[in-house]
Amino acid sequence: MMLRELKEIVFEANLDLVRHRLVLFTWGNVSGIDRERGLIVIKPSGVSYRELTADMLAVLDVQGNLVEGQLHPSSDTPTHLVLYHSFPEIAGVVHTHSTYATAWSQAQRDIPANGTTHADYFYQEIPCTRSMTSPEILGNYETETGNVIAECFRTRQINPVDVPGVLVANHGPFTWGDSVSRAVENAVVLEEVARIAFLSDSLNPVLPMNPLLVEKHFARKHGNNAYYGQ
Repeated sequence: MMLRELKEIVFEANLDLVRHRLVLFTWGNVSGIDRERGLIVIKPSGVSYRELTADMLAVLDVQGNLVEGQLHPSSDTPTHLVLYHSFPEIAGVVHTHSTYATAWSQAQRDIPANGTTHADYFYQEIPCTRSMTSPEILGNYETETGNVIAECFRTRQINPVDVPGVLVANHGPFTWGDSVSRAVENAVVLEEVARIAFLSDSLNPVLPMNPLLVEKHFARKHGNNAYYGQ
């Protein structure tokens, strides 16, 4: 992929966050990686989506060094870097403060897999990380945010391909995917299943879903035996 193409993809993906009403003001960012060339493209810090252009995006190497662009990259860049290093299968990362997903993050609760809408995209509950410690907050905060996410998936033995999203306790959601557009799609779906789960829990304490139904719906769209779509 040409660098210009990746910049256009990441630019449109950032605008998609606005189109899908996942962000207010500058409350989010999207990045994409070209693993062959070792380059990451990400939204610049604090720039309004109304002013953003593809040429304003920051281009970094995989160590986070700026190699192209005049603006500082997103303050969340170190978190994106940890995710790319920890999850080699992913090609795009999204961070938002979307309302319902953030509410679950602030409640420090996993989003349970109790419906087929959830199971179509996430094989099990969407986990919420542990709270960050004071040294983590006062140290390299954004890097430690990524480390806490990676730790959550490692210690709970969750496959990041099967569950392409997480809630950072007291903070908000991150999603990822095998492409930048898929990472955005997962962010949209995560917010919607967070909203559905909130409403379901309000109507009736959430009841466990038959694991076979989770397996059925996830397998319809994912893996060698998927049969959903053309």
